[in-house]
Amino acid sequence: MTAIMLLVVGATHLSGCDQSAKQIKDLQQEVWQNPDSPEAYIKLGTAHARQEQYDAAIDAYEKALSLDPDSGERVFPVLGAIAFNREEYEKALDYFHKSLAFSPEDSLRFYDMGNVYLKLEQNENAIEAYRKAIEFSVSFEEAYYNLAISYIRNGQKKEAEKIYSWLQERNNYLSVSLEGHLNPDK
Repeated sequence: MTAIMLLVVGATHLSGCDQSAKQIKDLQQEVWQNPDSPEAYIKLGTAHARQEQYDAAIDAYEKALSLDPDSGERVFPVLGAIAFNREEYEKALDYFHKSLAFSPEDSLRFYDMGNVYLKLEQNENAIEAYRKAIEFSVSFEEAYYNLAISYIRNGQKKEAEKIYSWLQERNNYLSVSLEGHLNPDK
C-alpha cells in the first residue's frame, strides 16, 4: 500500500513538473510570436521564477523593462524578491527602492526593505522601514511583528513589549512567537 502511495505521489509531482515545463514552453512561444510585448516577457519571467529558474526569470524581466520602463512597477518587486532569495541583499534593496519610485506608499515594499535590513542586521534601518510599512497599512500585523523583532535586536525591549500587547489584544498567532523572543529563557 505504501509503495502505491509513493508511486501516486511521485507521478503527481512529475506531472506538475511536466505542466510547468509545458507552460514555460508555451510562454516562450508567445514571446517569439510577440517579441515587442513586455507583458509576454513578464509572464515568462514569472513562470521561470516560480520554478526557481532565476537567471532565466531575470533575463525575461530585464527584456520587459527594456521594452517598457514603466513595467518596472511590476518587475522591480519581483527582481527584489529574487535577489533576496539569492541572498543578494544590496541588490534586493536597490530593486525595492526602484519600485518605490512607481508607488511611494507601497507598504509591502517597505516591509520587504525591512526584511532585507533585518537580514543585514541593520536594525535602525529595519525599524524605519517597518514603521513606513505600518504608516501606509496600519493593520499590517506581520510588519508590527518584525518591527518588534528589530526593537528586541536593537535593545528596545519596552517598544517590543507594546507591540506584543497589541498583538495579544488582537488574539494574533504572532504574539506567541514574539513572546518567545521577548522571554527566550522560558
